[in-house]
Amino acid sequence: MSIKKLGPDFYLRNNVLQIAGELIGKLLVTNIDRQLTSGLIVEVEAYNGVIDKASHAYGGKRTKRNEVMYSDGGLAYVYLCYGIHHLFNVVTNKKDTPQAILIRGVVPMDGIDILLERRKQDAVNNKTANGPGTLSAALGIKTSHSGLSLYDNEIWLEDRGIVFKKKDILTSPRIGVDYAGEDAKLPYRFRLKEDIVSDFYKK
Repeated sequence: MSIKKLGPDFYLRNNVLQIAGELIGKLLVTNIDRQLTSGLIVEVEAYNGVIDKASHAYGGKRTKRNEVMYSDGGLAYVYLCYGIHHLFNVVTNKKDTPQAILIRGVVPMDGIDILLERRKQDAVNNKTANGPGTLSAALGIKTSHSGLSLYDNEIWLEDRGIVFKKKDILTSPRIGVDYAGEDAKLPYRFRLKEDIVSDFYKK
């Protein structure tokens, strides 16, 4: 099977919401320490740069941590949450327009044995990679991968032709961003309907 990685024409567009919606059904793939694992993306959140109060780059803020957001799209932005969870984001848009998309949930696909070993589980279930911290743990993603090109061979996003109907992708406010005031209410979270996600676990 030929690999169809997402390329610059996908990441460099200027509509982070459109890109976020189109990520549902793509695969997040890692080849870390020669161990190939992947997950089908079923939930994401968009962060709309300098105008978005929930974004790390709100108001043009630049730090050592978030500097990668100001690069051309197609890079990984991984940061530590609560000192424990490594959260994986996809940088989008062009240089100096710091937009990004947090991958919030995946369904395990490739390298199941490796995923289970990393998660210390005996069998795949709907908790294996259903949150941004658990999916990074399952796929072996750490903050040391921040800034990594998604065009290379360690972490990438892939299109395997899995397409869902628009009616099956729900939008809602993001989680855990109450500090963002009115922006916390924006419908920037995209997720596949739970019954469809559940079907993948039955296969």
